[in-house]
Amino acid sequence: MRIWFKIFLESCIQAWNALIQNKLRTLLSLLGIMIGIFCIITVKAAVDSLEESIVDGFKELGSDVIYVDRMPWNEDPGQNYWKYMKRPKPDYEDYNFIKERSKLSAGISYCIFTGGKSIKFQSNAITNAFIMGSTYEYFDLQGMTLEEGRYFTTAEYLSGSNKVILGYKLYKELFGSINGIGRKVRLFGQNYQVIGYLTAEGEGMFNFINFDEVIWVTFNNVKRFVNVNETENIGNLLSLKAKKGVDMEEVKVETAGIIRAGRGVKPFEADNFALNTLSALSQVLESVFGAINIAGLIIGIFALIVGMFSVSNIMFVSVKERTNIIGIKKALGAKREVILSEFLIESVFLCVLGGLIGIVLVYITLLALSSVTPFEMKLSLSNVLQGISWSVAVGIISGMIPAIQASGMDPVEAIRS
Repeated sequence: MRIWFKIFLESCIQAWNALIQNKLRTLLSLLGIMIGIFCIITVKAAVDSLEESIVDGFKELGSDVIYVDRMPWNEDPGQNYWKYMKRPKPDYEDYNFIKERSKLSAGISYCIFTGGKSIKFQSNAITNAFIMGSTYEYFDLQGMTLEEGRYFTTAEYLSGSNKVILGYKLYKELFGSINGIGRKVRLFGQNYQVIGYLTAEGEGMFNFINFDEVIWVTFNNVKRFVNVNETENIGNLLSLKAKKGVDMEEVKVETAGIIRAGRGVKPFEADNFALNTLSALSQVLESVFGAINIAGLIIGIFALIVGMFSVSNIMFVSVKERTNIIGIKKALGAKREVILSEFLIESVFLCVLGGLIGIVLVYITLLALSSVTPFEMKLSLSNVLQGISWSVAVGIISGMIPAIQASGMDPVEAIRS
């Protein structure tokens, strides 16, 4: 073990000396490795960061929730857009029908979204805010959290009383440093009591529902001021969650049967709705991001091939320059695998050095991109390890032939040369 450690140390020192003595030659040779690792890891890190940002945005929709919609989420909407647009939107009747008949769901909720509304507190007013009116189950179904205050009571929901929960940002803009819990605001031309505000979501490119700026009232309240039956003119969301331990596919089958019965769809007719889960979106994302990663990989591999030939050239030159020393080592009893290992380790050392420089450039690039993109770009440990792994692989391939050539030399002929 001590011998192999010594071989490793000496090989690294030899590689470093070769780099110091021939700075320009080595730098130019490692340029291909640097560019290749830079291309592969930059694309991979950027795609991973984008995917993470999108997935975080999806989390607010709930990862274990089924969504009733016109169209499937895992299909290109452009292919059958008009067919899907002819379908009826999920509505409050669908919600009631599923709620009354479903035995496998832990909860079902329905909410509508409408914009262009104004809310006022004393001299502070916010215009063009959006309102969400939800059924009572929405809070638990989506895993919402309140920064301060409380949720609607059952009595407040059933009576449609003028109570409101505000998004974090809207609450701060409206009340500033004042505690707004329990205070009255003007909405729909009436007084509403603020009973709570939501925990901040923060800035994000893919916050699909901007809860930081929401005005949240009960469905029974909003339907007094908005025609909730005009589903074409408002946004809506019908969702349900499976009971614990129940398979999502079983819930989807049951839900499909309930909706078909409620809408009067005949046995041999196709569904006029789609049941979606976030796993469907994840599959789409994986295929899209997979294609982008492959493109970056192909570009990077071409650069690595150039770097591979360059490093091989360095190793051939190194073998030629040290032929006499190789002969002496073999004459003194150095085994073939020891000579082979020396040159392989030296080749790997050079490639890993080039790869590390490439990874540093990736980190700097991602820092610069993060300042101009709406989401943070990060270099994960797995991406760093992938970059080093690629470098090691290239080093082994690059140094294999020169190392075999060196280890196969005849000691007498090597000493004479």
